[in-house]
Amino acid sequence: MLKPLSPISINVILLRICDINSLNYQTYLDKVNFQKTENIMTKPISTILTNTLQLSRVVVAGLLIGATLSACQSTVLTSVEQKSEHNSSKPLPQIVSQNGKHAFMVDGKPFLLLGAQTNNSANYPHALQDVWPVVKDMHANLLAIPVAWEQIEPVEGQFDFSFLDALIKEARENNVRLNLLWFATWKNNAPHYAPNWVKLDNQRFPRVVKKDGDTLNSMSPLGKNTLEADKKAFLRLMAYLRDHDKGHQVIMVQVQNEVGTYGAKRDFSPMAQAVFEQAVPTELTSGLGVKNGTWTEVFAKDADEFFHAWHIGRYVETIASAGKAVKNLPMNVNVALRNPFHPGDGYSMGGPTDNVIDLWKIAAPSIDMISPDIYFRDHKTVSKVLELYSRADNALYVSEIGNDQPYARYFFSTLGEQGIGFAPFGMDYTDYANYPLGAKEVNAATIAPFAENYKLMAPWASEWARLSFESEVWGVSEPVDSFGEKQSLWNAKLTDESVSEQQKQQAKQDKAKALTQHLDLGLWDAEVTYGRKMFWIDPPVGNSPASGGALIAKLSDNEYLITAYRARVEFLPSAELAGKKYIIERVEEGHFEDGKWVFERVWNGDQTDWGLNFTSQQHILKVKMAAYQP
Repeated sequence: MLKPLSPISINVILLRICDINSLNYQTYLDKVNFQKTENIMTKPISTILTNTLQLSRVVVAGLLIGATLSACQSTVLTSVEQKSEHNSSKPLPQIVSQNGKHAFMVDGKPFLLLGAQTNNSANYPHALQDVWPVVKDMHANLLAIPVAWEQIEPVEGQFDFSFLDALIKEARENNVRLNLLWFATWKNNAPHYAPNWVKLDNQRFPRVVKKDGDTLNSMSPLGKNTLEADKKAFLRLMAYLRDHDKGHQVIMVQVQNEVGTYGAKRDFSPMAQAVFEQAVPTELTSGLGVKNGTWTEVFAKDADEFFHAWHIGRYVETIASAGKAVKNLPMNVNVALRNPFHPGDGYSMGGPTDNVIDLWKIAAPSIDMISPDIYFRDHKTVSKVLELYSRADNALYVSEIGNDQPYARYFFSTLGEQGIGFAPFGMDYTDYANYPLGAKEVNAATIAPFAENYKLMAPWASEWARLSFESEVWGVSEPVDSFGEKQSLWNAKLTDESVSEQQKQQAKQDKAKALTQHLDLGLWDAEVTYGRKMFWIDPPVGNSPASGGALIAKLSDNEYLITAYRARVEFLPSAELAGKKYIIERVEEGHFEDGKWVFERVWNGDQTDWGLNFTSQQHILKVKMAAYQP
């Protein structure tokens, strides 16, 4: 015998229909997908209908649903229209790797990340009005901006995605893609961006304990409650992106921010010590090709640091792999670097610094990129960092770099290391400057050196990204530093003064040599110099300030694309062409439209007799070289 619909069931159906269509859709998902109680008012309609109604009563419910939808018509239509507008069959962003090279694919095409990262506290709707003008003036196509755990889950189990509603809408309106930075368990060592219910409960969510028993303000990677709570919130974030960002305005997610611990090499709590005394996981020993044993037996003096790095890496992997199962976006971690020449022991232990990149690759295979945050100003140190993080198994993305003028030229060096992106930090007008890491103030003059680089590349960024992946590319920046003020960092020892003085003396003794870079392009070599008169052969004297850079992409054995700022580029025959004469066959200036080369004019005569001279104006050249028998 069929039971009639009870009044409470009818009311629940009506309320749930209106709830789905008139409230924020995430509210519905929160109630449906993560149900913990059996209260009928929080059950999804499907459960109510399936568990309590027979077929005949579903028909009755259908009539009620129809009436309810009519009552909620305007809200429903608006919701449906918005969802239809943003639904997309576009492929997911992804990083593809082949023959040791990498490309970031967006909408199925190579995408060069011309990024800008905000200051830490720009992650609220009201602050965005001070962000978009900078992004626009920079000609950036990517905004990297935090999303804080405390922001989306201020009360345990209660989620708020209103910031993301505003952010994604405005990013779409500004035609800018997003890199979300998940500030959660770690933000520069500390849990400042974790919710109060996490960071104020040290019993449930333990911190790192030093050897002397003191407690640091850094979460232990061995805290299972911390991991589960962080993962749960991250899954909600990824579910939101899956259901609300079908057009993939968000193309990448950074998991945590500069993970690691200052003040201790690892957690020395009894909980951690018990794990430390166990054998190193065979997954790590076999991956590194080392013997089995305890951490001390295998890694000796590095045991503490490697132990901490492994467990932070596994923590990050658990979160990233779970998030990718919800929406498979590219994910990266950023690094508080140590000085590659003089590392010392005051850096953030446990993060993917250059000495533990291989370990991290084993610990966190779901992380697509380990990305350096660069706040060294000198050319030698930056060049070494770029070399270390550009690997066959790691696409180079400079996730942060200082926003002062000396850093801008390293855009060229990054692309020369087959980098897929670059993002100076602190690019907004929220009235904060992180000097001495970056500029003393953020204004139009601060932005200009980065804007000119992006303006140069934006029209053909996809074409450059394709050539970088499919062919060969080179990029160099002016190598002699011109900043005079001595800088020091709170988190990393700088290259020592003796080396810096030696570089200065060398520059004085043989400045022309110091300002000359040689590139092996295959059949041809290139010589790049800085600070020269456009006419004649006067030696290079450098730019003031140092700001030059050059990019070259190979089109064929004899043909190249070239662009530069404040530099001279000359082509010379390689040893393979010994005994032959050579000439410049043709130099075309042009630009790209929809991936196609558009011819503008031919350079010849004075414009080629003294090398190819680039000023502060934008020029893209297609150069064809030729050799012949005398």
